[in-house]
Amino acid sequence: MTGMTIREINFDGLVGPSHNYAGLSPGNLASARNAGAIAYPRAAALQGIEKMRTNIRLGLTQGLFLPQWRPDGAWLKALGTDVGNAEAHIRAAAMSASSMWAANAATVSPAADTADGRTHLTVANLVTMPHRSHEWPHTLAQLRLAFSDQGAFAVHGPVPPPFGDEGAANHMRLCPSHGEAGVEVFVYGQSGGPFPARQHIEASKAVARLHGLDPARTLFVMQSEEAIAAGAFHNDVVAVANEHVLFTHEHAFADKERFYAELRALLPSVEIVEVPASAVSLSDAIRSYIFNAQLVTLPDGEGMALILPTDAQDLPDTWAWLEATVAGNGPIRRLVPVNVRQSMANGGGPACLRLRVVADPADIDPRFLVDEGKLDGIAKMVEAYWPEAIAPADLADTRLIARIEQSWLTVVDHLQLSGDLIP
Repeated sequence: MTGMTIREINFDGLVGPSHNYAGLSPGNLASARNAGAIAYPRAAALQGIEKMRTNIRLGLTQGLFLPQWRPDGAWLKALGTDVGNAEAHIRAAAMSASSMWAANAATVSPAADTADGRTHLTVANLVTMPHRSHEWPHTLAQLRLAFSDQGAFAVHGPVPPPFGDEGAANHMRLCPSHGEAGVEVFVYGQSGGPFPARQHIEASKAVARLHGLDPARTLFVMQSEEAIAAGAFHNDVVAVANEHVLFTHEHAFADKERFYAELRALLPSVEIVEVPASAVSLSDAIRSYIFNAQLVTLPDGEGMALILPTDAQDLPDTWAWLEATVAGNGPIRRLVPVNVRQSMANGGGPACLRLRVVADPADIDPRFLVDEGKLDGIAKMVEAYWPEAIAPADLADTRLIARIEQSWLTVVDHLQLSGDLIP
């Protein structure tokens, strides 16, 4: 490595110009509830940029992943069609901006946990949902650019189907501090009423093997059927971890007592902050997305902050519980509400929008790292080129498609990546 400034970097997905509400994700209650509504891609992207600014102002290191080229013509061609002739649901899947939820981009194991001392990333195959199943080649291309230093990183292709892998949204890591060896927790599902379990244990075990993790410090934990049935389509809707803290709903896991005992045995310093269902029901947890938050360590010994959606403030009992918790003597010392309502309406909160990578920033392609000045330039691109509004019926409009394509080309060229990311 060129340096040894190991820290957590949050890579947020920039919301793409084709952001729309086509309701493509069964089990995601917000996505289903807002199917057919008008989406506002420009506002969505600007909200995401403002969240990144919030992170930077907290003293955190911030990265960025770009939207993917839409419509995905190669995927449509493989299906024997094109955007003009495809059935409506196929066209919508080809136009989806869901790569904005970078928590599903990959699973990441920091160098301190791996056998070869490199940070390992495995791109998620996302095979359960058609609109996401064609994302991984484009995601992999960005990962291989951003983390091209093979002395510091190992970037793996996807686990083969039919084993579903949804990336970091079903993976947690607990440790004394980011740069020290930790315990990696892979959360998988089996069933959840009418909704599919998206993370298969076979995929989780494959990722652990590919990353060279110590089996004695790797846990495979089953998500509760109750949580999946309630709309927790990913574990990060009901639990989040940061360093030695696990913040979780009472009903997140199928056998929580066994999980807690195993975790405490491996990491005696762990603090488990469990939210009782009597205070916040599963329904309210999923409506508010208080767990789909960024639990981050503030610099200079200021404790931890929970970066959570402003939507949580709309549920008075839930917000009151959070305020009481922060006022106590627990590890979470600060609440930082951010407005990501456009993303929330499609079922993705602050945690969905980011992938956490523990590494030395000096080892990362600087084109994927941002500061406030760089975000200013990106925001200008968004304001000038992103469509203001999209209804699902608009997705067949050739003028809209041309604008979406031009928007992508403009921002990729602005970031000097046009020679590397070929649509």
